Amino acid sequence: MSQADRAYHDEGQIDGGLELATRIYLANVGVNASHRFSSPIFKDGTFEFIPIPEDPDLSGPDVVRYSDLRSYNSPNRDLTEHIPERLWDHPCHNDPEFVTFTYGDTCETTPRAASLRGMESGDVLFFLARLERWLGGGRSGGYGFYLVGFLEIDEVLRDVKFRPELPVLRRFGANAHIRAGLWDRFWVFKGSSRSRRFRVAVPVDREIAQRVFTSADGSPWRWGAGRTDLQVIGSYTRSCRCVMDPTLPGQSERADALWAWVARHTQ
Repeated sequence: MSQADRAYHDEGQIDGGLELATRIYLANVGVNASHRFSSPIFKDGTFEFIPIPEDPDLSGPDVVRYSDLRSYNSPNRDLTEHIPERLWDHPCHNDPEFVTFTYGDTCETTPRAASLRGMESGDVLFFLARLERWLGGGRSGGYGFYLVGFLEIDEVLRDVKFRPELPVLRRFGANAHIRAGLWDRFWVFKGSSRSRRFRVAVPVDREIAQRVFTSADGSPWRWGAGRTDLQVIGSYTRSCRCVMDPTLPGQSERADALWAWVARHTQ
């Protein structure tokens, strides 16, 4: 079984493998250093994903609020212990969502997400999140970046300006952009049945970043210069983009190394 097969075989849910020629994109998601709360990661590597706040003026039955979020590890519990009480009734931008596996972004209007317009069926979109280590049942103040899951792109809903028809809503309707109902030219990407929310987060540290990632121009990431490793990783992943195209010279080895890293941490 190849490294990619093993990565897809996490928890024994999927048979078959991934074409190693597929392109790999990366999106930095969830609450980050600009927020006063965080997504927790626990001693055993399991974690909870906390999305960013939504516009406080959003309302309606489809809007997800922080008090609506359920624990992945204990589905009978909510996530309010990780969220300030003042935000429990605040709308949250629950994106990506790992139930029907969709991710949306304002690709037409936000330069940070413009590169996602190039994604096609079969491409893979990895999700990177900033998680805080929980020790002894509480926050530690120690953070790291981790891969928390991915979509293997199956369908793309492009440049949405109006409420979609019912058949489209059935496939994409769980996404936060559609729930918000703003119709502001967003795109939504739906994952295939091989998409995954990892049970255990996959660390993205200096070791793996130096092996598999480059800048948009192909040059190595620059470390040091008064910045922590966390700051460097956050800076280079601020924009969503294609980080590996295995059809280009030298990039198939980097893609295989990334899948091997994922397999190593999710087995």
